[in-house]
Amino acid sequence: MAKESTSKIVSKKHLARLDRENRQQRILQIGAAIVIVLVIGIISFGILDQTVLLNNKAVARVENDKITVAEFEKQVKFARWQMIKQYESTLQIYQMLGADPNYGASFLNNLRQIQSQLSPENAATQASTVLEQLITNRIIKHEAEKRGFTVSEAEVQEALHTAFNYFPNGEPTPTAVPSLMATSTLSPLQLTLAPPTATPTALPTPEASEPPAETPANTPTTDPALPTATPFPTSTPYTESGFQQAVEDYLAQLKDIGFTESDLRQLVYNNLLHNKVYDAITADISREEEQVWARHILLKDEPTAQALLKRIKNGEDWNKLAAEFSQDTSNKDKGGDLGWFGKGKMVPEFEEAAFKLDIGQISDPVQTQFGYHIIQVLGHEVRPLTDTEYTTLRQQAFDEWVQAQKETQKIEKYDLWMRVVPVEPTLPPDMVL
Repeated sequence: MAKESTSKIVSKKHLARLDRENRQQRILQIGAAIVIVLVIGIISFGILDQTVLLNNKAVARVENDKITVAEFEKQVKFARWQMIKQYESTLQIYQMLGADPNYGASFLNNLRQIQSQLSPENAATQASTVLEQLITNRIIKHEAEKRGFTVSEAEVQEALHTAFNYFPNGEPTPTAVPSLMATSTLSPLQLTLAPPTATPTALPTPEASEPPAETPANTPTTDPALPTATPFPTSTPYTESGFQQAVEDYLAQLKDIGFTESDLRQLVYNNLLHNKVYDAITADISREEEQVWARHILLKDEPTAQALLKRIKNGEDWNKLAAEFSQDTSNKDKGGDLGWFGKGKMVPEFEEAAFKLDIGQISDPVQTQFGYHIIQVLGHEVRPLTDTEYTTLRQQAFDEWVQAQKETQKIEKYDLWMRVVPVEPTLPPDMVL
């Protein structure tokens, strides 16, 4: 009887221990399962964060309008593709003319510059330019919304037709636009003062201050993100099917960077919207401006300038003194003639002095970064602008407006953009010089 009782007691303890061990094992199994799920979740989130979620993150914001990683990366890749196309075109010309010492060095230098810009070391510089343009696009978009400007699908389609030289209603006939030519009737005083070789209607480029670079007449500067380097085929598809094929061939070149027809239409849309805002912002720019016609003698120091000014006031010939003493070699043999110029063309100190002078009046020595100038004004009037001058003035006004918007609107750029800068596409190895 004692043995049977002891056996039952031991058996209960054993069962209790087994039950406890089973519970502990289940807890361990559940804990391990949770850890595995968490690890898988973390890995999955990491993959998701670096793909889908990353593409939707913002690299910048303009007010509440975000610029995503996906948009930024695509535009940078497209900009790089454009540069590669430019490189290919330049390389072809270089291969044809490279042996010519008058042209070869220039084309080679251009090729090396593009090659340097496409290098991984300089990728962030180009990407930064693209980001700034995307910010500008948002500013233009917001201004268009304020003004009620829209771009229809029909406008986009027509612009695409034109870009691919397809004119379903017949090719438009070019309209000649006469360029205004400023002319002046010189007074007896001006005829007396003007040097023998003076050309008051010309617009020479003084060394003291170079005018802005020329841009095509009456053509606003468009979105740099748009195709510029051999963007579209030069052949002319005369049928709808030919046009569609040309678009498909063009997009086939961009397949590797994920650039689609939708992206192309968006670029055209942005460009058309840009032009509408550009025209509105620059609508009040006059086609004429106040200008002066001046000549100068540039001296290296003030004592020399004062001594020469005294000789001029004592009646010595201006033209002979300019030819002998002026440091401005570009016009010293023409009496220092700078021709007509408007405001913003010369360094500020020179411009301020010139516009204050009456016709025939000679200034005291005016100091600029180039030295000391003795200035005489030969003419002062409101004159019509050339097409190039008018376009330049409009572009300056628009650029100033964009800069003012960037200073007043809430614009945020995040460091993320520097971590997602694409370094592809790249130049084919056989093209690298």
